[in-house]
Amino acid sequence: MAIEPIRWHGDSLELLDQRLLPEQVSYVRCRNAAEVARAIRDMVVRGAPAIGCAAAFGIALSKGEGFEVLAKSRPTAVNLFWALDRMKRAVDLPREAVSIYEEDIAANRAMGKLGAALIPAGARIMTYCNTGALATAGHGTALGVIRSANDKRISVIACETRPYLQGARLTAWECVQDGIPCTLVTDNMAGHLMSRGEVDVVIVGADRIAANGDVANKIGTYPLAVLARRHDIPFYVAAPLSSFDPKLPDGSHIEIEERPADEVTGYRGMRWAPQGVAVRNPAFDITPAELVSGIISEKGVVLSPDRAKLQGLISTGA
Repeated sequence: MAIEPIRWHGDSLELLDQRLLPEQVSYVRCRNAAEVARAIRDMVVRGAPAIGCAAAFGIALSKGEGFEVLAKSRPTAVNLFWALDRMKRAVDLPREAVSIYEEDIAANRAMGKLGAALIPAGARIMTYCNTGALATAGHGTALGVIRSANDKRISVIACETRPYLQGARLTAWECVQDGIPCTLVTDNMAGHLMSRGEVDVVIVGADRIAANGDVANKIGTYPLAVLARRHDIPFYVAAPLSSFDPKLPDGSHIEIEERPADEVTGYRGMRWAPQGVAVRNPAFDITPAELVSGIISEKGVVLSPDRAKLQGLISTGA
């Protein structure tokens, strides 16, 4: 793969430091679960599937220790807990971690093929946050669908994704690396472009999908779904089965992570907000299932998702 977010060496794990992109490509080396947990918490590695893979390798490095510290690293992405549960049941920890990593790549490529069939030739695809190789073991979820559809002469409209700029820094960088035509816009330009007929499809990822199809994704996803519905634009979610949480009846039960205030008041040492101002920084929001045109998984596509349809999908992947 041209972009390697995760490198496993047996006695250590290297994680591409996404805090430094796009200016610098550098890796952080982790040798135990605590160091992996710190890398997850500090956003060295991010994206639900990538977090799950990294956590699995962290358990392997600590020989079965470190579950609690990793479970506390980030609360919203269910892939983290899915991977930890698998590692608890594993006999050969390194082999299981590698399996989780390899299965994620295979799932992403399967999603890409299934999702590409939904994308019209020449489509202008708006996406949000980063859902590519950097957010997974490789290839990507929503951006993986875009990669798989690139022979259809598609183009990408990448929303910058405030406050952490994953779209501007990471999605735009991946598109440039792969030669995918990409235009960067600020988040508040989405409605304007839709109203002018300049967006054909919206596709995003997910950190957790409840049993009824409600989707937790990067903060700002919900208004994008509302705008897409207003302008009759298909709104797709691409996520592996490891992002599904059938134990939660709906999105109101999904814990929303609150991140540090300094991610909102400034960036990389530059502060633009006044000292003393109160700050809210929820990292995710919930998009109701009724606003989702379809969910793309490695086992199939569910259009107009609801509880019964998703139960059927999950049972096929059990």
